[in-house]
Amino acid sequence: MPAPSPKWRLSRCWPRPPRSCSGSCPHRYSTWRATWALRSQGFCSSLPDGLRSVTRRSLGQASRVVACPTLNPSRARSTVILGVLAALVAVAVGALPAASKPSNERAKQTKASRGAPLVIAHRGASGYRPEHTLAAHELGARMGADFVEPDLVSTRDGVLVARHENEIWGTTDVSTKPGFADRKSTKTIDGMVVTGWFTEDFTLAELKTLRAKERIPDIRQRNTIYNGRFEIPTLQEVIDLTERLSSELNREIGIYPETKHPTYFRNIGLPLEGPLVRTLRRNGLDSRRSKVFVQSFETRNLKQLNERIDVKLVQLFGGKTTRPFDFTVDGDPRTYADLATRAGLREVSKYADGVGPSKDYIVPRDSTGRSLAPTSFVADAHRAGLLVHPYTFRNENMFLPLELRSSADPAAYGNAFAEYEQFFDLGVDGLFSDNPDTGVEARGDR
Repeated sequence: MPAPSPKWRLSRCWPRPPRSCSGSCPHRYSTWRATWALRSQGFCSSLPDGLRSVTRRSLGQASRVVACPTLNPSRARSTVILGVLAALVAVAVGALPAASKPSNERAKQTKASRGAPLVIAHRGASGYRPEHTLAAHELGARMGADFVEPDLVSTRDGVLVARHENEIWGTTDVSTKPGFADRKSTKTIDGMVVTGWFTEDFTLAELKTLRAKERIPDIRQRNTIYNGRFEIPTLQEVIDLTERLSSELNREIGIYPETKHPTYFRNIGLPLEGPLVRTLRRNGLDSRRSKVFVQSFETRNLKQLNERIDVKLVQLFGGKTTRPFDFTVDGDPRTYADLATRAGLREVSKYADGVGPSKDYIVPRDSTGRSLAPTSFVADAHRAGLLVHPYTFRNENMFLPLELRSSADPAAYGNAFAEYEQFFDLGVDGLFSDNPDTGVEARGDR
């Protein structure tokens, strides 16, 4: 009997059962999918109706649900009994859609999930390779990062690709392509007027003819040697890469996608959430056990995702005086600083598992760039049951507090280790780094 695929799991049946489902119970779909999946993996499906929605992972290796003629009958019976017991729990829990999960239960699960702080390769190892390329993501994983972070925007034909924003002049060679000269345009993105070339005006095939380049060549001149070598990857290609590297490195590499400009893309008929959910489900990355976080600076799309898929969600916090763009559209006057209060964090915990603040929410700086005393942000977020993953850690003087800079040269490395260690000591649960090797070294055995 072939071993089941390590990625075998059920797709959530809620809220859309297949057309063949004749009843209203959402578990009919789970049962149908479970029966099909067990048979496709070489298992005989002999569990009672309604109990086949148990995933292999929920039972564990010792109590796998199998009842196959090739097994010893007594062993098969005991295995099925164990499976039935686990199934009763799974069915009881699975009867609720993700949206019905109480916020206090989400907080308890989040608190229980804390372990060693995570190192997230920010746009890949973007301190060493042009950002959001497969080369950057691969290097980040090989440097020891626990997750790679692809920011997501849409092509004209609805494919999610990894770019930090939909304007691509700053990170590709599009301006050198005569055939695309007429694609240059001026748009209003999240309230800002932007001129350039935009992913939503290109098909995936067209974007694949472009090559990436370093975003900040004055600071990272060494990275410019890689200009013109790497394509713009799709989300699926990033997932395929992490699967290959997980096997090769013998440890699971997670993905930490961010939906960029979700309100804008929804308003032009290219919503990001549907393609993201479908891609995660297609790859078996659609449960809380999946090594996946989904993040956003907006709130509405995270709340929608909380109802559609059961992965971990992170609310990003931008500048303290700015607002999530969906707040601006809705006329909500609250700022990110309001969300960072204890009351605001409790509200966030109703739909998210963590928060991703800029570093100054935790260690602010004065007007000269020198660090001030740490705030209570980490403790307040933990009290609300939220994980804390601040951004962005970079080795260059330009990005370090004044007291950790090595010289007046903005591109030279300063005492980045001291900054990492301070934040780890303050209890953060992970952090985003352009230099994941430095983050991994600073984390040590914590």
